[in-house]
Amino acid sequence: MRKDLIRGSLVALVLTVLLGVVYPLVMTGISRVVLHDRAEGSLIRRNGKVVGSHLLATAGTPGSGRSLRYFHARPSVTDYSGTVTYFANRGPNQGATRDLTRQHLAAFLEIEQPYAPGLTADRVPVDAVTFSASGVDPHISQANAAIQAHRVAAVRRLPIGRVRDLIDAHTDGRGLGIFGEPGVNVTDLNLALEQESR
Repeated sequence: MRKDLIRGSLVALVLTVLLGVVYPLVMTGISRVVLHDRAEGSLIRRNGKVVGSHLLATAGTPGSGRSLRYFHARPSVTDYSGTVTYFANRGPNQGATRDLTRQHLAAFLEIEQPYAPGLTADRVPVDAVTFSASGVDPHISQANAAIQAHRVAAVRRLPIGRVRDLIDAHTDGRGLGIFGEPGVNVTDLNLALEQESR
């Protein structure tokens, strides 16, 4: 019995060191060498200061608020905080969900209708008025971006064709070519707009 206890303890200790210390350190080292920027969180730096991440719609990058000059990400429960990702755990039949979605729809229409005459509630993409699972997803649908393009082009006094080209340049394809739908990365798109306006 004592022999089995010693063997079991040694196996547990060796596996803990190998899988709990050595393996994570090796994987971290490899990822930092091979995928440096992505391993560090795909951070956005300005003047040496971290202002956000390409993976998050954050308050530290342009467009996270409701400025008319930028594309808007999906609504966020946490005001785009990357440290407290959260989604409203409400069912589609709850009154609170219906009321919140109606508020988001009214806000979207109020902002976009002056620049997209004829825009009606039934033409608003669902991602424009609902939360993502994390609450900080930087991606919006191509349909959502197409509606917002009219506002951004008008406010920035850019040709609509140029804004559409920027949308296309910042549209990510389907995961592994088959999963999900293409999405427009609002964080990257807004940063590109900043470069365009210089």
